[in-house]
Amino acid sequence: MKGYFGIGVEGLSKPLNAGNLFRSAQAFGASFLFTVGASYAERAGGGDTSHAPGRVPLYAFPDADSMVLPRGCALVGVELLDEAVVLPSFRHPLRAAYILGPERDSLSEPLLARCAHVVRIPTAFCVNVAMAGAIVMYDRLLTLGRFPPRPLRPGGPTVPLPPHVHGKPKRRT
Repeated sequence: MKGYFGIGVEGLSKPLNAGNLFRSAQAFGASFLFTVGASYAERAGGGDTSHAPGRVPLYAFPDADSMVLPRGCALVGVELLDEAVVLPSFRHPLRAAYILGPERDSLSEPLLARCAHVVRIPTAFCVNVAMAGAIVMYDRLLTLGRFPPRPLRPGGPTVPLPPHVHGKPKRRT
């Protein structure tokens, strides 16, 4: 898959949910994890049986103003807002950091102001933060990964994925 991504949470209230989110992020190939305005102790994140923060960098920012992302990395908020782009219609940036709100609240105004994009999962109500993160990461994998097209009939692909072709090196001047 091209590009990279990180995923984080703001104002965490349930460490177990962060543990589950971070474990899923490691499984989906996240380059980094982060928290904003949250205290997260890896020991309290009991759902993270893979100990993701020990294998994937974890950054803790005290607030939205102090959050630093890699140059060229777009911040994507995941929030159930009417004006947000519905996830199946969203084109993921190649370099992205996804931020999810706290379990019992929404993303803060300062954090929403920093988002280049805001997406929503088309559900009737909010889902668990770890589940929401997994849905977003799966959608990213589906849209940016290299997979054969879906068949028209039920079942797996009938045409194999063609081999990757390497072109000549491109020289930048």
